[in-house]
Amino acid sequence: MKALRFYAPEDVRQEDVAEPECGPGEVKIKVKNCSTCGTDVKIFHNGHQNLTPPRTIGHEVAGEVVEVGAEVNSTYGSSWAPGDRVQVIAAVPCGECHECRKGWMAVCENQTSVGYQYDGGFAEYMVVPQQVLKVDGLNRIPDNVGYDEASAAEPFACAINAQELLGIEEGDTLVVFGAGPIGCMHIRIARGVHKVGKVFLVDVNAERLQMSADAVQPDEVINGAEVDVVERVMELTGGRGADVVITATAANVTQEQAIAMAARNGRISFFGGLPKTNPTITCDSNVVHYRQLHIHGANGSAPSHNKRALEYISTGQVPVKDLITEHIPLGRALEAFDIVKSGKAIKVTVEP
Repeated sequence: MKALRFYAPEDVRQEDVAEPECGPGEVKIKVKNCSTCGTDVKIFHNGHQNLTPPRTIGHEVAGEVVEVGAEVNSTYGSSWAPGDRVQVIAAVPCGECHECRKGWMAVCENQTSVGYQYDGGFAEYMVVPQQVLKVDGLNRIPDNVGYDEASAAEPFACAINAQELLGIEEGDTLVVFGAGPIGCMHIRIARGVHKVGKVFLVDVNAERLQMSADAVQPDEVINGAEVDVVERVMELTGGRGADVVITATAANVTQEQAIAMAARNGRISFFGGLPKTNPTITCDSNVVHYRQLHIHGANGSAPSHNKRALEYISTGQVPVKDLITEHIPLGRALEAFDIVKSGKAIKVTVEP
């Protein structure tokens, strides 16, 4: 079969490899869609400490079951069968550590990941490992949800996790930094689920800002390359600042600006991780102290967030179909990384 294999930073190859065999405790799927994100671009250029080459990459996976291991349904109390339409979690918790027992599966200390420790979805076929099945991480796709939409449930789940931590209230003013696909999803979730008030979208790429604004219709777009972002948010909020700020971009300055623009009792999500070579920011601790700010990290998702994402897509509460603006065949998967890096599409999906 065809697969996209990572060997080393900037050495990612389209190869013909043996089709994987399905073990007794595994499920084999025919991949229908594997969507791309900024993490894939980072892996391409820098690799990852948890990724052992050669490895088939790709972690936003949806497909059709073609084989079910003999022990699967009896072991996991499931009823999987060939022909089932499924979505696969990316971050795989162990289910047994202190964090998992507390229900904090998104921060499992023993977390493994599809496309890192296990072969991923940039391939014609993929085996869903026992570890995924053990934590109920294989999800049935609702009948009215396409494979491309289902593959977007994984990043969507990460955004759900972040917003769950923020205590967003109806009518809150929201600022989202980053006009990429995850920024768009954050806006859709905040409106569709939490019923926020005014929404402001910030980016420094005018073309991407316009493309995403056309899709998600923020109340205001702010080009950080042209105006003082904090000053503009203060103007738009009558000097009060934003109730909720989400930094869905890997830029240090956005985290500093988030603190500066947050209203009293404001909630901030540092959603985008910073480069390992420059991971620090300057924080005015007195601003945090006197405004009683709440600053949250957000990393990945739990299996339950993936299920909720599929439900939100199915009910139409949070649509994603129109955010998938590029469909690319597996043979051209490397082009998808270039498109993601350039910001010329909102969401790019690969179709084996």
